[in-house]
Amino acid sequence: MQSGPGTAAVVTEEERCTVERRAHLTFSEFMQHYAYLKPVILQGLTDNSKFRALCSRENLLASFGDTVVRLSTANTYSYQKVDLPFQEYVEQLLQPQDPASLGNDTLYFFGDNNFTEWAPLFQHYSPPPFRLLGTTPAYSFGIAERWFLYPPEKTPEFHPNKTTLAWLLEIYPSLVPSARPLECTIKAGEVLYFPDRWWHATLNLDTSVFISTFLG
Repeated sequence: MQSGPGTAAVVTEEERCTVERRAHLTFSEFMQHYAYLKPVILQGLTDNSKFRALCSRENLLASFGDTVVRLSTANTYSYQKVDLPFQEYVEQLLQPQDPASLGNDTLYFFGDNNFTEWAPLFQHYSPPPFRLLGTTPAYSFGIAERWFLYPPEKTPEFHPNKTTLAWLLEIYPSLVPSARPLECTIKAGEVLYFPDRWWHATLNLDTSVFISTFLG
């Protein structure tokens, strides 16, 4: 989904995080405690400072402004796609979001834009070093910052044609503590890992860029 700087005002306790953070985790510890069990935020695994610098708004527009990107609607079960130049997306659609906007009317940048289209940028990206046996990584380039996570067996209450922002304002406040998701705002240089089949939603507090690695 998309939003903008105005969203920060409606996100209470922005820095509160219920996902464990681990610095310099070993692969053995990762496999034993997290790989198939629960989310974790990994710190200190890679240095992508150069890549982050190249992902500034100015650099991305200068290098990829004319690149046609494929956007998806925020309706959970919709497969509608819209193609338009990256510059048009950044300059016209990356605006603070109206909480009343429906998912069908909300376009977001993720999932259909892979690293081959952005090769000059991705050559400077160092992926996380951990791999699960029998899987092959597939990268996606998108925009997200705050994450909400539920385990597979705990289906969250949500309307498929409403946005994460609407859910946060309308449903989240009424949830008892035991019904709330794991959540966290990801900081620059961090890696959020969560196992297969976990429910997840994202919310942008500001304009940000992230890389998603699917292990399939």
